[in-house]
Amino acid sequence: MRTRLPVLGAAHLLVLAILASCGNKDEKAAAAAAAEAPKVYQVLTLTRRATTLNSDYPATIEGQQNIEIRPMIDGYLGRSYVDEGATVRKGQVLFTITAPQYEQEVRTAQANIKIAKANVDAARMEVNKVRPLVEKNIISAYELQSAQFTLQSRQAALAQAQATLANARTNLGYTSVTSPVNGVVGTIPYKIGSLVSRSTTLPLTTVSNIGNIFAYFSINEKQALAFSHDTKGATTQERLATLPPVTLILANGEVFPEQGRVETASGSINTETGSVRVRAVFRNPGNIVRSGSSGIVRIPTTVDTAIIIPQQATYEIQGKKFVYVVQDSGKVSSSEVRVLANNDGRFFVVERGLKPGQRIVLEGVATLREGAAIKPKAVNADSVYAQPAQ
Repeated sequence: MRTRLPVLGAAHLLVLAILASCGNKDEKAAAAAAAEAPKVYQVLTLTRRATTLNSDYPATIEGQQNIEIRPMIDGYLGRSYVDEGATVRKGQVLFTITAPQYEQEVRTAQANIKIAKANVDAARMEVNKVRPLVEKNIISAYELQSAQFTLQSRQAALAQAQATLANARTNLGYTSVTSPVNGVVGTIPYKIGSLVSRSTTLPLTTVSNIGNIFAYFSINEKQALAFSHDTKGATTQERLATLPPVTLILANGEVFPEQGRVETASGSINTETGSVRVRAVFRNPGNIVRSGSSGIVRIPTTVDTAIIIPQQATYEIQGKKFVYVVQDSGKVSSSEVRVLANNDGRFFVVERGLKPGQRIVLEGVATLREGAAIKPKAVNADSVYAQPAQ
């Protein structure tokens, strides 16, 4: 037996449609009201604070002394007493150069000295023989003068022979190549038996004294002018002396344990790069850093009273930075800010555009628009600035 469902009339259907329509309108109205309600945004009240700004400059590192070891004579590389990377002392023998001709020159010079001495002795005997004859008027004074001039000539020849021997011994000494300083040996491009000379393109090696290291970096002309204008001192050296200790960041990102100081700056601007070359010096115990390394010199600058804002509170349009300032009415307005170029990656130091006491939106600025109403939620400034770097 089939059960028959009741049949709704047209009037009943109309009533149901009206009720459904009213329900949808209420839901839409509620959704619209919820959308128009001000959203909660964290707000930071600005105050002046002390901070330290770091300026980073790419640097090339050289040893305190970086000396090319070149041969002073022509010959064959006979023996190497050191290897690449070895630590050597001043005066230590590095190489010997095989050049037998210099030994022969020494022997020849020694023989010439003997000849010159014999000639001097013979000339002196002639003077001694002639002098009493002249005194007795047996022969003319001319003979004595001639003998004396001959003696002087022979003495000069002896001096010349002695100088030749000294020069020959110097050249022979060049067959042993020694280190002029304490340091570390660099690359050795030549093998045993290679022909070397003064005109050889590459040095035999380099010896770097890296007890202290020099970090060279450059600043542009604008930075150099600002440094001269803002730093106390009548001379460049006096201004450099006022700079705080600087830090060296190594190529692997680690901070070098020894702090350094800026010592010198070049007296002229490089016309090709428009920059000034600056040198910082660091102690290098244990020879940790080698000559030829790269790094970053970090110079700190302390600002006593500055308005500091988190970078996440800013947004950028066409290269200009903006923040949203919260008005007393609860609405936000965009404000352009000018910030210092150097920053720590988390905060900006404001030069212009904001004042102490103003409130800015801390997060979510990408979801806001000019004139939007928000529900501000104040955050503690100390907690914001104390947040660790990510």
